[in-house]
Amino acid sequence: MTTDELKDFCTALPGAQAVLYGAPSNILVVAVEGKKFAYFKTSMPEQWRFSLRVSAERFIELTDMPGVKPARYMGRFHWVTIVDVARFPADYLEELVRDSYARAVASLTRAQRAAIA
Repeated sequence: MTTDELKDFCTALPGAQAVLYGAPSNILVVAVEGKKFAYFKTSMPEQWRFSLRVSAERFIELTDMPGVKPARYMGRFHWVTIVDVARFPADYLEELVRDSYARAVASLTRAQRAAIA
């Protein structure tokens, strides 16, 4: 899966919106009703590294894999960074994105969840 395909997949989820933050952050945040579930780094040298939130169990599993590391500043909240999405299995990546999205949706109010559906 390419970075563009992954961006399209993330923004195609119900209620998902992408917001580009310029310097000094230089990230493309994908969120649902203001709750982040994924982001891409847009500046060099880490351009197009992809981060998302995972469960504590998956955090341990994923950070043992080559090309996956705890996300900078967000690792303590079980966010991981995938260095090269093209090398990562597409179906597993989609599963992780859906799980991160579900976590974001679960943290919304009932009214916000109803507005998305």
